[in-house]
Amino acid sequence: MAIQSVLKTLALLDGWIDGDEVASILRARGLEVITTDVAEDSGSTTFLRIVVPGLHGRRAGGTAPTTGIIGRLGGVGARPDAIGMVSDADGAVGAVAAAIKLATMAERGDQLPGDVIITTHICPNAPTIPHEPVPFMGPPVPMATMNLHEVDEAMDAILSIDATKGNRVVNHRGFAITPTVREGYILPVAPDLIDVYEWVSGRPAVVLPLSTYDITPYGNDLYHVNSILQPAVATTAPVVGVATTAVAPVPGTATGANHAGDIDQVVRFCIEVAKGYGAGTLRLYDENEFARAVALYGSMSHLQSGGG
Repeated sequence: MAIQSVLKTLALLDGWIDGDEVASILRARGLEVITTDVAEDSGSTTFLRIVVPGLHGRRAGGTAPTTGIIGRLGGVGARPDAIGMVSDADGAVGAVAAAIKLATMAERGDQLPGDVIITTHICPNAPTIPHEPVPFMGPPVPMATMNLHEVDEAMDAILSIDATKGNRVVNHRGFAITPTVREGYILPVAPDLIDVYEWVSGRPAVVLPLSTYDITPYGNDLYHVNSILQPAVATTAPVVGVATTAVAPVPGTATGANHAGDIDQVVRFCIEVAKGYGAGTLRLYDENEFARAVALYGSMSHLQSGGG
């Protein structure tokens, strides 16, 4: 179980915390952590890049593929507008908790086959923005800057964790997964991921529906369910969203709305996917079918651009 790692992370991030403090705690667990402070007119934050070496990963001279886990969010807090941790913090909590859990596993001899690269950012005072049906947390820096620091070219596949409770399309308490997205294509939901979801949750899989708008860059004045698929505009790797969800719409700005049990399932899902993907026993999509789709209908990579 990952619940202890989740509880530690919730306690760690629930306050006026900065990325350097988080990084120092992770380094004490033997993890490689790089921090990058970024300040722009819209705000500032600290990005974290955490590396967990795999037994047969590239760090060890092997060839096992690398799993990327991105904790996507606007901020862990919305100070001074809101006191305490906001619902939107789930992405950062899930990413940091996954790092702590993987460190614990490695200490006890359970090293994953492939490397895992975990990225997120820590911002206790992110802005809020209007959105329907409930307000969102806005990123403290532009989305292109977020992708620059969170999407790593060494990631062969990406799991993007994001609080996705501010909608009326998934009325389910727990988490949901998206179809796999690659280079402008929304691909079928991967059967292997459905298996892992059901094993982890003990329930039928819940899928977050996507529109083409959701896989285009922010800033084009099209409706996005949230930023969960924004990493997909900045990579050729397959991306799957892992969304914490709720029965009723919950604003990203709401406090007291983070559920440890839901995030625990998300962390366990991501780790189980990383195990199988690194070992070559789990697929996020059918590569031959994707190649056929491109041959038949051409590239859709223009959807990764700003248009024009």
